[in-house]
Amino acid sequence: MKTYYYINKKNLKIEKKENVFGNLKPYNKDLRFYKEMTRNTQNVHKHPYHLVDPSPWPFVISFGMFFFTFGMAMYFHSYTGSSILILTGFLMIIFTMYTWFRDIVREAVYEGQHTKQVQLGLRNGMLLFIFSELLFFISFFWAFFHSALAPVPEIGSLWPPLGIETINAWGVPLLNTIILLTSGATITWAHHAIIYGDRKNAILSLILTISLAIFFTCIQGLEYVESTFSISDSVYGTTFFLLTGFHGLHVIIGTIFIIVSTLRLINHHFTKQHHFGFEAAAWYWHFVDVVWLFLFVAVYWWGGN
Repeated sequence: MKTYYYINKKNLKIEKKENVFGNLKPYNKDLRFYKEMTRNTQNVHKHPYHLVDPSPWPFVISFGMFFFTFGMAMYFHSYTGSSILILTGFLMIIFTMYTWFRDIVREAVYEGQHTKQVQLGLRNGMLLFIFSELLFFISFFWAFFHSALAPVPEIGSLWPPLGIETINAWGVPLLNTIILLTSGATITWAHHAIIYGDRKNAILSLILTISLAIFFTCIQGLEYVESTFSISDSVYGTTFFLLTGFHGLHVIIGTIFIIVSTLRLINHHFTKQHHFGFEAAAWYWHFVDVVWLFLFVAVYWWGGN
């Protein structure tokens, strides 16, 4: 009586059984054996793309943004309960951002879903997103130059308008320019360090970048406090605070982006070849730098004299 190893087709496990009646046919270790063992474990995807699982986060964050925007509109008109709506929307946005980032990191690092083809799609998507942000700022620059090149009689036919005491471009704005350009250099240093596998210098340079970004935001907030005009002071005040304010918001978003990348780098999520999460943050930060240079030249220097 011989002992044979065979495949139990119910659970696809190899089992040992004595061939009492002589009716068991053993599986030889040939191609048929491996095909049977891997029949239900083969990759069903016939393409290199990543089809994401159904996610509730786009639905949740849409409500968060709606509550936040609606609450802000109510706040501007002094409605009761606006603060609660703003806080609710803000907390929903922060919570969704955290969970969404967590899911994407899991897909990239632990599930291996971000293949080269997926990374190419992510790169193109990030470039298109930055281009859309550029068009967003162009609309505000258009409004600024439209009013500055042909000032109407309502503002004294002058630019800056009569009665506006502008901010000296060679004071705080120049300091902020130096800070932001230095942060662009440090994040480039971090990129080269990651490519060469130097984690110590990469982490150090990213910490310097975050520190400079926070310093920039604090100085811009101080500039707003010390400003002699407000957003309601003619078209100059409106375009000035829209341009610098939205740029400041992008600096804050970029700072969060870099903080997340730094934490991922500390947790060994990036390699020399696979670090697009950081590259996206670096591209975004360089975009913020370029926009600030246009702001400094057009709004503070040319438009403030």
